[in-house]
Amino acid sequence: MNIKTFQLETLKRASLCRHFENEVYKRVKNKVIKFPVYLSAGQEYVSASIAQLMKNKRISPMLFGQHRGHSIYLSFGGNIDKLINELLGKKSGCSHGMGGSLGIHSKEIKMYGHDGFMGSNACIGVGACMSSNKPTIIFIGDAAVEEDYVLSSLSWVAKKKLPILFVVEDNNFAVLTKKKDRRDWSAKDIAKAFKIQSFETEDDPKNIFKVLEKKIFKKPQLINIHTNRLYWHVGAGKDKEKIFDRLKKEIQILGKAAKSIDWKIKKRIEKLWEKHLDKQ
Repeated sequence: MNIKTFQLETLKRASLCRHFENEVYKRVKNKVIKFPVYLSAGQEYVSASIAQLMKNKRISPMLFGQHRGHSIYLSFGGNIDKLINELLGKKSGCSHGMGGSLGIHSKEIKMYGHDGFMGSNACIGVGACMSSNKPTIIFIGDAAVEEDYVLSSLSWVAKKKLPILFVVEDNNFAVLTKKKDRRDWSAKDIAKAFKIQSFETEDDPKNIFKVLEKKIFKKPQLINIHTNRLYWHVGAGKDKEKIFDRLKKEIQILGKAAKSIDWKIKKRIEKLWEKHLDKQ
């Protein structure tokens, strides 16, 4: 697959995630959804790019996401109707209406639900990989990587040379605290100190493709991907400062075809949410 095709296929996944999250945002604002919701809008190119790369390579890894997991679920082919039902608290949801936004779980796509304890998915994912030796992707935030048990997990992975890819979705925030106010080290350098192959890049799909296209799961790897959240850590608030939007940039780069795809996906997701709410 050439890079242009990869960009277009990744855009389809990212667009699906974005418009899904925008619809969730509306339902949080108007109180249809009343429990805590963790939106991944703005960060969808991380999971979308990696999911497309896995499809290209015909690899179906185990997935361990954190609380901001809607886009991971959708990017890797999770059933969208089940996700809507989960957020509406229905038994027909992907986690039987019990996990809500932060506990997205799906055996069908090998995605295992998060327990809410920040960074615990790193320890659990490492244990699952060690017991099975199956390709594993662990998604964590730039704040979760600061937890001591995540750092010890990196050390163990390096020692055992497990087929794991750590993906740090680096949106620069721990709730509302910026990274520069929390630490003076990078996830890439910490991983290198443990002798784990590590990379750092923006959430540009071309860059992610180039970095991970070869030798993935041959040995432990960590990629720190700089991205941007459009909404707050939880709920339906927005940061005041202007945020770079990767989806808008990719639509601009790819032109009319991308714009048309994005518009059709937007309309499809709007109708799908309306259909589900009509059944309420």
